[in-house]
Amino acid sequence: MKVLRGLIIMGIFSFVSKASGAKNMELVIGAKAPQVVSVDHDGKKVDLGAEAKEGYTLVYFYPKADTPGCTAQACSLRDHFADLTSKGVKVFGVSTDSPADQKKFKEKYRLPFSLIADEKKEVLKAFGVSSTMGFASRQAFLMKDAKVVWLDHSASTKQQAEDVLKFLESSK
Repeated sequence: MKVLRGLIIMGIFSFVSKASGAKNMELVIGAKAPQVVSVDHDGKKVDLGAEAKEGYTLVYFYPKADTPGCTAQACSLRDHFADLTSKGVKVFGVSTDSPADQKKFKEKYRLPFSLIADEKKEVLKAFGVSSTMGFASRQAFLMKDAKVVWLDHSASTKQQAEDVLKFLESSK
């Protein structure tokens, strides 16, 4: 029943998000990385602005931990994590879930990167990511040396990692 409810909620979210044309209008290619601090799956503070200062940092947003699309997106990044890190990419996933829910999600799928628990929506606001019914819209931002170099306002689920790797390959 929980899975069915999650699928219904995600379907409604997807429809409402697309119907409203929800898009990030604040961050563009070349924009400075947002300066925002939140907590991760362990309740430890994470300063995303500091993390983005050197090298590549991918911050991706997803609506709800442990739902089908969000799991596919996270597992795409997990399965290509070695490729991403070999290119110097740090990965952070962000949703409005609690630290406890993020931790369960991380452990269940053996995700090798940090998950940010943005219950107050401060990270969403800093990145200009919209939310519907409390759920973040699916988006992704790649920063290099504190500047946005790639973004995806309708981030893929199963191909999230491939999209990032394709960009990195084309920007050589």
